[in-house]
Amino acid sequence: MERRIPVKKELYMESLQKHFRNSPDLVNKTFTFNRQTIVIHFINYQVNKDQLERDLLPPLTNAKKPWTMESLKNAIPLSSSEEIKDFSSLARELIHGGVSVYIVGYEEVVVFTLPKQDHRALNRAETESLVFGPQIAFTESLMTNLNVVRWRLDTDDLTVEKFLVGERIQSEVRVIYLKSLANEENVQTMKQRIEDIVIDEIEDSTVLNQLIEDSSSTVFPQLITTELPDRFCNSIAKGRVGVLVDKSPTAIIGPMTLFNFFESTEDTYMRWNIGTFIRMLRFLSMVISIVLTPMYVAALTYHYEIIPSSLLVSLGQSRATVPFPPVLEALLLEILIELLREAGARLPTKVGQTMGIVGGIVLGQAAVQAGFTSNILVIIIALSALASFTAPSYMMGSAIRIIRFPMIILAGAWGLIGIVFALSFLVIHLLRQKSLGRPYLAPIYPFEASALRGTIFRLPFQKNAKRPSYVMPKDESRFDKKRAGTKRDRSSP
Repeated sequence: MERRIPVKKELYMESLQKHFRNSPDLVNKTFTFNRQTIVIHFINYQVNKDQLERDLLPPLTNAKKPWTMESLKNAIPLSSSEEIKDFSSLARELIHGGVSVYIVGYEEVVVFTLPKQDHRALNRAETESLVFGPQIAFTESLMTNLNVVRWRLDTDDLTVEKFLVGERIQSEVRVIYLKSLANEENVQTMKQRIEDIVIDEIEDSTVLNQLIEDSSSTVFPQLITTELPDRFCNSIAKGRVGVLVDKSPTAIIGPMTLFNFFESTEDTYMRWNIGTFIRMLRFLSMVISIVLTPMYVAALTYHYEIIPSSLLVSLGQSRATVPFPPVLEALLLEILIELLREAGARLPTKVGQTMGIVGGIVLGQAAVQAGFTSNILVIIIALSALASFTAPSYMMGSAIRIIRFPMIILAGAWGLIGIVFALSFLVIHLLRQKSLGRPYLAPIYPFEASALRGTIFRLPFQKNAKRPSYVMPKDESRFDKKRAGTKRDRSSP
C-alpha cells in the first residue's frame, strides 16, 4: 500500500528524511509568507541550481496571495510539473532531479523537474565505425537519444511508450516503433517481455537484451544492439521495433534474422554493386572462419589424400619438429589469438594496438622457430581470426569465434565426419532459433525468394520496393516500383 503525504509539516519532513535514510544530500528549505508555510526539498547534486534560483524560487517567494495546488502549477514558468500524493512517487521524482514544493495543510506536493544534465555530447561511434553516412552515436542520456531519433524520424506516426524496469533500482525504458508499419504482434511481444521482467536492476541495454531474447542458451544473438542512430531509425522505418534504455549508449532492435547481423548501414550508402560484393564477402568470411581451421586439422589427422602432393611436402617439412597432434596445435594457437585479442581490448587504445600487432608477430614467429607450431597453421589461424572480424556485429563475431573450438575438437576426433556432424548440428540449432517469435533463418527458412533480394543481396533502390516480409509489416510496399523505374528527363525549353 502506498504511503500518503501527511498534512502536518513535522510529520512530512520526518517521513521524508527517514525515507532517504537521513541523507545529507537531501536539502530542505522552509518559507513562510502570506500566513502560509511552504517546504522545498531536492537532492543537492541532482538539480540544476541556476534554473532553480532563476525560474522557481523568485515567483514562489514573491506571491501576493496564498498558493493553492492549482495556482502553483499554473503560475510557475516551468513546463514539467506534477502533482504527487504518495511517498514512493515523490522519492523517485527527487532522485531524477525533481524539486518538491509542499504547502502545509495539503495532502499532496507539486514536483518540478529541474535535472542537472551531466553527460557526454554526441560523438563518433567507437564499436561500429563507418566510412560513409552519419557519424554520430548514441550517448548515455535517454533524452538526447530520443531527440536524435525524433530528429531522424520526423513524423507524428512515431510511437514512443515508457516502461520502468527494476524492483529496487528502476531504469526508464522506451519502446519505439511506427504505428502504421510495425506488426502489432511484434510490438506486443516486446512490451510483454519487458513488463514481465522481475529483477533488482538492469545495468545496461545489453542486459535487457539478454532478458527479453527468445533463447538464453545459444551463443547467437537474436536481437541487434547498436550505437548508431541511423541503423536504429532505418530498422524502425522497415517495420521493426526499437528499445532505448536510460543510461545506456546502445539501442535494441528486433525482430532480426541471422543475415541481418552481417548487414551494415554502409551497404546502403554505397553503390548497390559494391554493397552487394562487400556483403557477400562477409558471408564468405563467416564460412572461412568456421570451417578453415577444422578442415586443416581433419586433413592432417585423417585425410592426407585430399591434400595436393606439392603442398603435402611443405606441410610435412613445416610439421617435422612439431611435437603436438594437429588438433592440440590448432587449439593452442586459437587460444593464443583470443588472449591477444582480449589483452588488446582491455589495455589503453594505443598500447592495445601495439600489443596486438607486436605480440602477434613476436609470439607467432617464436612459436614457429621453437617448433611448437607450423608456419602454415599460423597463416590459417590468422586468416580465420581476420575473417571473424568482418562481421559488423561484435556479438556475432564473438559467436563465430566460439563455434570454431568445438568444431576443431570434432575434426580432430572424427575428421570430415566430425565437421559434417558439427555443421548439421549448427544448422538444426539455427533452424530452432527465433527472434521475437519470428524465424531466425528467414528468408532461407521458411524460403521466400523475393525477400532474398534485400537480405542476401543489396539491389538498386528502384528494385527494392518491398520491406522485409519476415518482419510482417502492416505495409510491405515502400514505393511504386513501376513509377520509380521510369525516368522522365524534362526537355529543355
